[in-house]
Amino acid sequence: MKRILYLLLLLFTAEIRGFDLFIEEFPDSADLGDLIPEFERNHGERFKRFADTSAEVPSQDSISLYSYKVESSITSRFVNTMIQSKVENNAKYPQSLSFDIQIPKGAFINNFTMNVNGITFSGSIRERSEARSLYSKARARGKSAGLLRTNSLDMENFRADLNVPGGTKVQFELHYQEVLQRRLGAYEHVLYLQPGRLAKHFEVNKNIQQEKKHQALKITTNNCNVDHIVKIMFPAFPQAHISFRPTVDQQRECPTCVTTAVNGRLSVKYDVKRENMVGAFQVFNGYFLHFFAPENQPPLPKNILFVIDVSGSMWGIKMKQTIEAMKAILDDLRPDDQFGIVDFNHNIRCWKDELVYASSIEKESAKKYVQNIQPIGGTNINEALLRAIFILKEASDQKILDPNSVSLIVLVSDGDPTVGELKLSKILKNVKANNRDEFSVHSLGIGFDVDYDFLERLAQENHGLAQRIFGNKDTAVQLKQFYKTVSTPLLKDIVFEYPLNGLSDVTNNRFHHYFGGDEIVVAGKIDPDKKTPMESFITATSASVNFLIETITEIEALNEFFAQSRHAFPDFAKQYWAQLTINQLLAQRNLATTAESKRNLTKRIMQLSITHHFVTPFTSLLIESEDGKEKMLADSPNTKGACCSTLSVSIKTTPPPPPSPPPTLAFGLPYPSDATPTSPEQKGGATESIIAPKLIQGCKNGQNGSPNCVDNDPHFIINLPKSQTDVCFNIDGQTGSILNMLSDPELGITINGKIVTAKKAKDGKLNTYFGTFGLYFQQLDTKIEISTEKITLKDASYTRVMKWSESSALTYKRLAVSVKKESNVTITVDDDLSFLIVLHRVWKKHPINVDFLGLYFPSSDTFSEKAHGLIGQFMKEPEVSVYDLRTGTDPEKPIATMNVKGKQLTVTRGVQKEYQYNRIEGTKVTCWFVHNSGKGFIDGHHKDYEVPQLYSFLKLP
Repeated sequence: MKRILYLLLLLFTAEIRGFDLFIEEFPDSADLGDLIPEFERNHGERFKRFADTSAEVPSQDSISLYSYKVESSITSRFVNTMIQSKVENNAKYPQSLSFDIQIPKGAFINNFTMNVNGITFSGSIRERSEARSLYSKARARGKSAGLLRTNSLDMENFRADLNVPGGTKVQFELHYQEVLQRRLGAYEHVLYLQPGRLAKHFEVNKNIQQEKKHQALKITTNNCNVDHIVKIMFPAFPQAHISFRPTVDQQRECPTCVTTAVNGRLSVKYDVKRENMVGAFQVFNGYFLHFFAPENQPPLPKNILFVIDVSGSMWGIKMKQTIEAMKAILDDLRPDDQFGIVDFNHNIRCWKDELVYASSIEKESAKKYVQNIQPIGGTNINEALLRAIFILKEASDQKILDPNSVSLIVLVSDGDPTVGELKLSKILKNVKANNRDEFSVHSLGIGFDVDYDFLERLAQENHGLAQRIFGNKDTAVQLKQFYKTVSTPLLKDIVFEYPLNGLSDVTNNRFHHYFGGDEIVVAGKIDPDKKTPMESFITATSASVNFLIETITEIEALNEFFAQSRHAFPDFAKQYWAQLTINQLLAQRNLATTAESKRNLTKRIMQLSITHHFVTPFTSLLIESEDGKEKMLADSPNTKGACCSTLSVSIKTTPPPPPSPPPTLAFGLPYPSDATPTSPEQKGGATESIIAPKLIQGCKNGQNGSPNCVDNDPHFIINLPKSQTDVCFNIDGQTGSILNMLSDPELGITINGKIVTAKKAKDGKLNTYFGTFGLYFQQLDTKIEISTEKITLKDASYTRVMKWSESSALTYKRLAVSVKKESNVTITVDDDLSFLIVLHRVWKKHPINVDFLGLYFPSSDTFSEKAHGLIGQFMKEPEVSVYDLRTGTDPEKPIATMNVKGKQLTVTRGVQKEYQYNRIEGTKVTCWFVHNSGKGFIDGHHKDYEVPQLYSFLKLP
């Protein structure tokens, strides 16, 4: 076989998110209460660096990026990375600089240093409580202090904000380590490069040292302007060196630009040759690493059940992309695979009640079924998973499944349960009790609203994998990519045995499955005095036979090879074993059932983290100045995940103050963990961010199937999918007045909202909101009143009150009502129509603001031609055209002419907010704003929509 190395360099792609380190200035005389300033996230320019005044790169804000340097060394699949930047504030007045560093998922930070005008801060790993104690003492003395804290989903990111005097020079350096995992037949190492500005010295180096010789096959970038700058060299086989060293001119977006074109990622993909099924067995400096990745094996047949969330929140692009992915996945099934589909909202449906073989006829039938899915209703995850397990168990009991086959469940969902069993811990217990380790459960969470910790634990407890899928236009690609990782099971029930005495602390040696393109790794310690060859035995079940593999390896086989490489990381085996062990202990702790076992596991994780210098959930990186008087504290992320690595510095420029002595540099505190910022509209109001509703996607610009909504003061946002635009207008109602949102006398449905006002005027304006919504379903003789205090459902003989203070669900007649604690309520009718009401809480003692509600529901052809109301009239979309775009009085808000309903209106391009996903800050929606309470866009005058009672139907003049 030819030796293979795939090197794929992909530059400048992908979005990055993460967790933050904030450092701000505070006066030495500040007391403890003054040490908590209000912070604002800055998404402006990233990366301002240390300046060389003799050859300064031009900038408009007097911030010079002197150098940006990244060094990565990959030694036998273990990566050691250093990121360094140097920046200078050339102004004569203070400016705020922000460093933002993002690192790959699963990487462990092991050092962080910073030099500020000659004062060096360096880090040491401490047990978390000890580090916090030292940090608190330093803070209490009024010395410098900063807090490194997580605020991430699937990424890890450190951020430091420094307010520095003019002339200050800062050097910042981060070290982290990571284990490369093989996926789909390749290892991939990613660096994110986002300097944000031109750097006088820009240098990225990657060095790869593998024990096998390799050969470069392909080098590509997705930026033709820098493609030729990336170089690859082979100084000595089997080593490789990749460099990226653009000059200042090569970094420019255009020949005369002062902005940088470097913005994205540098990715290296490669694989190594495997001589036989054994893979690689490496022994080095008292540790062994056993890499096992057999190929050329016939795949095991699989029994796969797809469990798909089709609730209302999957409406729009998420459902469209899921359907597209499922059709491709179904095509990929092999004839000896058996499969089934369970789709669920508040009800559970099965394409077929039993598994069927993946014949072309059955696959086509399944694709038609999937194509016709319409998302609506609540989310009953518990019953869906139990139904899937039941189908597999029944097939197993009836001896329908091949004894050598692999059975797996793939769950695809975008939110928490809202119907049936709502306690996540109870769902985990139910699945575990019914599954009994028979089938693996893989969890895919779409978007940011899903409880990813729950999905991850669900997968961990049931021998599966979990992955977050970002809900965007690439959702289908991500789903298909994940399926590929589990589509080809080659082995099951794999066991590694090592008979040699002198081995200790061996990591997990039993594995449920092995999928093609992956790699199993076992590591451990070995007595350095042992000179006899090391022996191993691997047993597993394949498609045809049960087999045994034996290997014999010399103890010091790699010493000579790595001694000859100046870029090799000498502790790669030791640190690889430590990371593998810590990750497995963290997983065990997550599944531990007693407090004692959790304490023991915590102690082991903490000891390993300190010994091997890793920031983990139980250790902190204490960063101190040379004299020990100034300290910063770096905590590990509280949630797992990461995306990519980068280093960046943002800036907030302060206008030059009157001449005065430059302030001393100090570090302040970010938000404490229990503090919550407020929205611009509700300063001091919102007390927590909204839990994303499950039934309706947010108001998105021109997105087919997006809902219409009214929220805040009241802002109406009308989605027009045919015109691919959104139109906004406000209604200034009077307190106590009731406005009709939707009235359909033919269907017998009306929705009205009652206006409440703020406690007092702000800036001369008394804001109004909807404080109560009433929904009347005439055919069911049922009324639902939703206020900021409670939810009441009633008819002639029945009344049920539901509280905002607890999650609950109710099915009555043809209605399903689901309450998400202190967040939202969803009303679903006949699995056909869904309405979402979002709750906004404010501080009860707020001098101005009051609690209020928002209403969201999508356009639907279910409504009759007689549907009307402030929102209902747009269920039948009018023809709208916008033209003659021109500059208005505000240059940032252009105006245009809108042709609608035979009228020509002057409209303004602006931004409104909908608060379905984020109660604090909201989500911006760009729309054409119609002035004068929607005059000309809505039929008649806005007062024509006032009704006498909360359940009245609209009577138009």
